[in-house]
Formats: sequence, structure tokens, C-alpha cells
Amino acid sequence: MAASWRLGCDPRLLRYLVGFPGCRSIGLVKGALGWSVSRGANWRWFHSTQWLRGDPIKILMPSLSPTMEEGNIVKWLKKEGEAVSAGDALCEIETDKAVVTLDASDDGILAKIVVEEGSKNIRLGSLIGLIVEEGEDWKHVEIPKDVGPPPPVSKPSEPRPSPEPQISIPVKKEHIPGTLRFRLSPAARNILEKHSLDASQGTATGPRGIFTKEDALRLVQLKQTGKITESRPTPAPAATPTAPSPLQTTAGPSYPRPMIPPVSTPGQPSAVGTFTEIPASNIRRVIAKRLTESKSTVPHSYATADCDLGAVLKVRQDLVKDDIKVSVNDFIIKAAAVTLKQMPDVNVSWDGEGPKQLPFIDISVAVATDKGLLTPIIKDAAAKGIQEIADSVKALSKKARDGKLLPEEYQGGSFSISNLGMFGIDEFTAVINPPQACILAVGRFRPVLKLTEDEEGNAKLQQRQLITVTMSSDSRMVDDELATRFLKSFKANLENPIRLA
Repeated sequence: MAASWRLGCDPRLLRYLVGFPGCRSIGLVKGALGWSVSRGANWRWFHSTQWLRGDPIKILMPSLSPTMEEGNIVKWLKKEGEAVSAGDALCEIETDKAVVTLDASDDGILAKIVVEEGSKNIRLGSLIGLIVEEGEDWKHVEIPKDVGPPPPVSKPSEPRPSPEPQISIPVKKEHIPGTLRFRLSPAARNILEKHSLDASQGTATGPRGIFTKEDALRLVQLKQTGKITESRPTPAPAATPTAPSPLQTTAGPSYPRPMIPPVSTPGQPSAVGTFTEIPASNIRRVIAKRLTESKSTVPHSYATADCDLGAVLKVRQDLVKDDIKVSVNDFIIKAAAVTLKQMPDVNVSWDGEGPKQLPFIDISVAVATDKGLLTPIIKDAAAKGIQEIADSVKALSKKARDGKLLPEEYQGGSFSISNLGMFGIDEFTAVINPPQACILAVGRFRPVLKLTEDEEGNAKLQQRQLITVTMSSDSRMVDDELATRFLKSFKANLENPIRLA
């Protein structure tokens, strides 16, 4: 920083702004080029004055995907006091799709980490850190008052004790009419009120601790035989506990009100009436929300077809001899892309008011990860070769499992494919991923004996390798007739790999 600052304003105005009566008190010296701040004690005061410091640069939780509402801070890659340059990675943020690196937009020093790593459910726009310019005192930076702290982290926590004392010791008190210890059936309540009896004088035998009509009639019989007396209100103070009477001691076991709903008890997974909460990641919450919206708002139609993989398997074996490794799923992706190019009416999406034909053919491929199902995209799949598709699938699948997908690698897509054949599934139906119109569910290929004819017309049994594919389509855009024609063309393309070139 320079030894003096040139001030291009009238000294009287400067004295008014600073609040000092004369220019000498703040070290203003008239020079040849104007007014400047002299060195010494006055300069040190001038440098440390808060109003001359620039405001820190706020690091806010960004929106890294169209459906993102909250984010988790996975890890800070910079420490407080460390210099950063524009483009440097500051931290890793878990979105609803993947873990994305947040880059710095300015040069400076990371002065304050407001939200520590490991924090979850930080809403968009929340302050997570501060950057100051080089040369400024980063240790004494203040959090701006106009940006409140992020909302509290939603983690399962143990219940806090209530500020008011609760009755947790089984101390017997004089009965107060209207205070019930049991859940009463309507008939039992009427009988007890009619005969001035209390449910605590008997035993509840109904399911889940309910005091039934039979229990109330049993109390009436005991009253008629003189074994119990009526339960009347007494003038004694209700808050004073009394010693238990012999009748109360031998009245039978206590049936507390059942816990509805059950509570979560950390460390006691086998306790009766309890359960263990499993924290859901942002990805799983978004998947659950989108699947629910899809099944409740999108009219699904289904069409199924069997495809013969004999020719595909033969081509695959030939490629292996040339040290080219591709999978059956790569051929399926290519066949779907070629069919979409032949039938652009299926390559559509729903924009809220009607169908919209897409100018690109991007295939979303479902990949199972520990955090949920992700769908990285094979861009312009119709123009790619089989080997190029195979390389893209391998690279994107690894990034998806490592949580390193970039937003542009999973956002968008015009058609989805979900293959469970490697898990031994013969066939299944998949849920459409809005705003896309279709998703193709692929099962495993399996040997099937089929009756065929040879060149001479003789019947013979021949083994074929078949797979079953089921297409889920949005009936608003792709009706049954169009879906049937698409599957017919897809089947022809897959069974004749030469058509995929």
C-alpha cells in the first residue's frame, strides 16, 4: 500500500466527513499536487479507520443445479488466512445431484469460514465465507449484519429437556375428575361418568392399552359389591402428592399410553416402540421428490418387446479380438439414439404447456451409486461410435460414483435408459424422468429355445439370446401407437448392428 493517498476533494469537505476541526489534526499537508496524508501517527490512525476499509467479499451458497434448494459443505479446500486467486477451488459442495467444487471469483484472502465443513442443508444464498483484499487485516473481519447466519443444521438430535419440570417419577396423586390415565373407548367413558368412576381404579385390557366397555362394566360390578367407592372431587390441593393407598398399590399393573407415533431412540434400535432414523442425503431427497411428482403428474404408458442379441454378441466378440472392449449396453444406447434420429417425434420434452421437439439427442444413462441413482448424459449419442460411447459411459459412471459430476454432465437429456440386466433382472418398468418423454428399461439377456426353419424348410430348435425392453412413455407426448412404432424400429436397429454405423 502506498505511503500516502491523494485526495481529490476540498479539505473543508474532508474535515466535515472525518469529523475533525482542522486539517492539521489528521495530518493533511498541502503539496504541489493537492492534499495528501502525511506519515506518522496520523497516517496510522487513517489506515486503521474502519470507514476506509473495503467491504469483505461474501461467499454465498450458490445454485449449482436447476432443482437445487439446499447444499452441504463437504470440505473446505482453503484455510482461513490463505491467499486465493480467481478460479481457485474454495470448497466442495454436495448438491442434489453430485459433489461440485466452488471456485473463487476474486483475488484476496479467505478471511472467515462461516459454515464449517460437514454442515448440511444450507439454503441457497446463505453466507458461508468471507474474502478480503490483500493487505487488509483478515483476522478481525466482521460478519456483515445484513446477512444472517444459515438456518440450523437439520440433524437428528436427542430431545432437549423441557424448561418446565415434567412428571417422570410414578408418584400417586389424588385423582382429579377429567384427568385420564388410559385411552377410553366412547362406551367406557359414558359408563364411568354415569357411575362416577375413574379408569385408574381398574385395569385396561383392550388392544394397545385402551380401556374398553367391558373394563368399565367390571368396575361397576366392583362398586356394587362395595369393593371400590365412587371417585368424587375433593377440596384437597391437586399439586400435593400423597402416599399410595393399599388399594392403589394392589390395583394391578400400570398401562401407560402407547407411543403413537413411535419415537427414535439413538443407541436402542431394539427397544419396543422405537425405530432408528436413517439420514437422507440431498440426492435421495430430490430423487424421492421427483419420482413422486412423476408418478402423480405424468400419465405413464408401457410397451414391451423382446430383442434378439445374436448379431450384437457376434460383433462384440469380433471387436474383442481387436482389443476393443464394449458392452451390450453401449449397443443399446447407440440403437436408441439412431432410432430417435429416425423418429424425432419421440425426441421431445414437456415444457409445462405442451410438447417441445428437441434439436439434440442426449441419452441419460442411469448409474447406481451409494447416494442414489444418477443419470449422466451421453451428448450427441447418435453421432458417436460404439467405442466412443463406451469410453464416455465408463468415464461418466466413475465420476458419478465418486460424486464428481459437473452440472453440465447430468442436467438435461432427451431420453433415458436404465439397465438392470447386470443384476439378473429379466424385465421391469422404470419411472419417467421429467421433462423427458420416455425411459427404456432393459433386462438381462437370456438363452431361449425357439422353433425355426432351416434353408430346406425343416423345423429345428435353435437357441437365441433375447433381452426384454420396456419403454415407459408420457401419453401426453408419445401415445401407444407412436411408442409401438418406436420399439419396432429400435428392435430392427439393435438386431442388425450394421444399421448403427
